Amino acid sequence: MTNTCLECNEPLKGRSDKKFCSDSCRNAYNNAFNRDSTNLMRRVNRILRKNRLILANLNPTGKSRTSKNSLIKKGFNFDYHTNTYTTKNGKTYYFCYEQGYLRIENEIFALVVKQEYVQ
Repeated sequence: MTNTCLECNEPLKGRSDKKFCSDSCRNAYNNAFNRDSTNLMRRVNRILRKNRLILANLNPTGKSRTSKNSLIKKGFNFDYHTNTYTTKNGKTYYFCYEQGYLRIENEIFALVVKQEYVQ
């Protein structure tokens, strides 16, 4: 029984458990196989990077305030963040990597940087 390459269907030579005839066929197959999840990850990472950049630009000193409207105008997406931190008082900080925000009033947000990242 002759096995064929999963990508180009050429006959395989060598080991009996071989699946691809070359590295380029293996890469092409895996890229096509993972395309949907890779595109989703790229889109989410792009949003997270943009959110982080917006927060960093509005918070050059490491601690400041801004309005919800100014975040939205710059394209901030409140649906995406990398992690949260809830204080003992029940306040929840949302972070995009090391840049974070906390709603302190209806339309006002406190901007912070995680302490372990402050230089």
